Amino acid sequence: MDIVFHRTVPVFRIFDVAKAHEFYLGYLGCTVDWEHRFEAGMPLYTQVSRGDLVLHLSEHHGDATPGSTLHTELSGVHALHAELAGKGYPYLRPGLEQDETGTSLTLTDPFGNRLRFTEPDAGA
Repeated sequence: MDIVFHRTVPVFRIFDVAKAHEFYLGYLGCTVDWEHRFEAGMPLYTQVSRGDLVLHLSEHHGDATPGSTLHTELSGVHALHAELAGKGYPYLRPGLEQDETGTSLTLTDPFGNRLRFTEPDAGA
């Protein structure tokens, strides 16, 4: 049988649901797909997404290391940069970076996790 990977979903550690929603929903434009708590008052584990970008966010100790980095490829990095710049988010003013792999936009969430969106160059 062939081995086929279907989807990768990174888990980011969060410490404040309101701040996570402000960043991932309000700024990045994701929607909440589902939320889970073992019971009221327990840590949140949730999935947010925007198109094919799917992320798990967890308040659970040990689920993920704060300060992790996601690298993902996309089309339309310039449009994403313009969209985010137009939101006036007070905690982040990212720029575009060009290197041998393409054009990248790196965002840092309120918990130190980095999301690096790269549009590969046509020849890369």
